[in-house]
Amino acid sequence: MTATLVAKDLSGGHAHRTLFANLNLTVSPGDVVGVVGANGAGKSTLLKLLAGADKPQAGIVSTAPQDAFIGWLPQEHERVDGETIAAYIGRRTGATDATHAMESSAAALGSGKAEDGDRYATALDHWLACGAADLDERIPVTLGELGLDVGPDALMTGLSGGQAARVALAALLLSRFDVVLLDEPTNDLDLAGLARLEEFVTGLRGGVVLVSHDREFLARCVTTVVELDLAQNKVAVYDGGYDAFLEERAIARRHAREAYEEFADKKADLVARARTQREWSSQGVRNAMRKNPDNDKIRRKASAESSEKQAQKVRQMESRIARLEEVAEPRKEWALQFSIGAAPRSSSVVATLNQAVVRHDGFTLGPVSVQVNAGERIGITGPNGAGKSTLLRLLLGRQEPDDGGASLGASVAVGEIDQTRSQFNPAVPLGEAFEALVPDMVQAEVRTLLAKFGLKADQVTSAVGSLSPGERTRASLALLQARGVNVLVLDEPTNHLDLPAIEQLEEALDSYDGTLLLVSHDRRLLENVRLDTRWAVENGAVTIHAGAPALRGIRSAGGS
Repeated sequence: MTATLVAKDLSGGHAHRTLFANLNLTVSPGDVVGVVGANGAGKSTLLKLLAGADKPQAGIVSTAPQDAFIGWLPQEHERVDGETIAAYIGRRTGATDATHAMESSAAALGSGKAEDGDRYATALDHWLACGAADLDERIPVTLGELGLDVGPDALMTGLSGGQAARVALAALLLSRFDVVLLDEPTNDLDLAGLARLEEFVTGLRGGVVLVSHDREFLARCVTTVVELDLAQNKVAVYDGGYDAFLEERAIARRHAREAYEEFADKKADLVARARTQREWSSQGVRNAMRKNPDNDKIRRKASAESSEKQAQKVRQMESRIARLEEVAEPRKEWALQFSIGAAPRSSSVVATLNQAVVRHDGFTLGPVSVQVNAGERIGITGPNGAGKSTLLRLLLGRQEPDDGGASLGASVAVGEIDQTRSQFNPAVPLGEAFEALVPDMVQAEVRTLLAKFGLKADQVTSAVGSLSPGERTRASLALLQARGVNVLVLDEPTNHLDLPAIEQLEEALDSYDGTLLLVSHDRRLLENVRLDTRWAVENGAVTIHAGAPALRGIRSAGGS
């Protein structure tokens, strides 16, 4: 069944704060709508409203037909203690709820009431339509196609971030929704997973609404863009793809700025002329009084004539000012501005692995022989589970190899954003956790720095574990600015960052002159950041591509 999702005059927010208002959107079969905007603009709020998980402040959300299935994939993979992969997929696809409804309506059939029969027939149709009947048979096949080497009975809490992302993707592939809502579906997916997700999204007959900060994914998939512009307090819908949206938005912003500047210049000119007229009027009266100091009649007449004449001109100017069509000044968006704190240069060789091997749960990394030199910029890519995180732990001296050798150079000051954003103690308030890592900074300095990264009093006093992924990522970036580093290790740094922040990160990396180890599946980030070398990690082996990004001079490292 194909369906249409309609939002009419929709407004959403939290408590008494409205994030967006008067949104009108129609999602027809085949549409792929990308929702963009700064963190906190209401993107996830919008998806919750479209999913029916929250109530709007105003407006309505409807589907045609009314019994259409809407699937919603939240930003974080709600891992429930004790829940298996099969149970998670059953919950995410709606099959579990459909099964419960079908079984309860079947149990009530014995009452003999006609409405019970109708209720059972409806529940049975829903159970069959959502794919619950053969879901258990389809799950292992889909997990295998996605390269997951874990079975349906494995616990979700035991999976890595990349594995959990693939299970969430499996739930999408196994679902039979008419309209699909995706909140940051690209987070933690490797390049193969991204390709599969793109194939899934573009191949759907039903409509899709998605939130993403992956610029390449947006450019390849979306047909319409909804921008939630928090700074201008407005919502705009752009027909066409993501690149067309960027061009059209840039033109609209330039025209808005030009229109305001033209209005401001004209108003300033009229105000200045009115001020001059007032000064001339006053000066005329003073001159008349000086020329005829003793003749009250002449003085009063001159004063009245001069005042009236000049006052008329002033009134004309004020009337012209009042008739000007007001043009609001475009408000400047909050922009993340940061740099990476520098430490004294490290030794010329930062880290070395010599035939290093790590074995864990049947997986083997290596033997790997690599060297990281001071100032070298290395991009690291590879499928989920290929050994990238293990490789980083070896290089940073956090894990000893089972065979071979590993050494870390002298005067190495490491700054890191790991994939799970675990730099801070999740049980304590952010401000306290931050201060513990920068003992040289006083509390006021910490709060000022965090505020520059968009983290205000509410976030600073909240437990780290209660913060959103984007807030934890910005706190991690603030830590990089607070502490001097000469070796920067970034593991999927763009996850949960909005588009303006990603662009700021790229600028900061461009000016950073220390050693860089960048692990990412963000294709545009890898293209935009200057890299000397790329390491491809796959099946426990490392292949070095020199001369990035052209990938010239391919050679092997260690056992690859």
